[in-house]
Amino acid sequence: MAIYQRIRELWKKPKENLGELWHQRLIQWREEPASIRIERPTRLDRARALGYKAKQGIILIRQRVDRGGRLNEKYRKRRMPKRASRRKDLAMSYQWVAEQRAQAKHVNCEVLNSYYVAHDGVYYWYEVILIDRTHPAILADKNLQGIALQSGRVYRGLTSAGRKSRGLRHKGKGVEKLRPSKTANRKRRLTDNRTQ
Repeated sequence: MAIYQRIRELWKKPKENLGELWHQRLIQWREEPASIRIERPTRLDRARALGYKAKQGIILIRQRVDRGGRLNEKYRKRRMPKRASRRKDLAMSYQWVAEQRAQAKHVNCEVLNSYYVAHDGVYYWYEVILIDRTHPAILADKNLQGIALQSGRVYRGLTSAGRKSRGLRHKGKGVEKLRPSKTANRKRRLTDNRTQ
């Protein structure tokens, strides 16, 4: 079995396969800051599949994200109905949030991609691959040069996590039915309001 296949098999059930190493990593990562630069990827097979290369101008960040719904501001000085809860579950995945936070921390870079590393009861951890836009090694690489020129691609949902959250996982004929159009959503809302 090749090394990348072996790594892939281990990461299918990391808690059982990695054993004590898994617990030690989680304990160490909880004490680290939310966004930390790392030297080499934890999951080499996944990083290489998503475009990581061990060259100058490519940066790896381990980003921590809190689990649970996001909270709105606390209601003050008025009585609110029971359905007006403070919890707000956004249509964004934890992975997309992690990519955006890594981008905000490293403004001169662009997010290439990211992948899951671990989670516990409180946090999720993702490793985000960033590209330095102005680095000569990146500008010389024709494959990465085009990505480096796309400014703010993570905020526009052009990474894989953003595309999944936007419903762009599938392409081609027949996908029109998977992504309802704005007019279809509007019509459905109107009919729902009339029936009430």
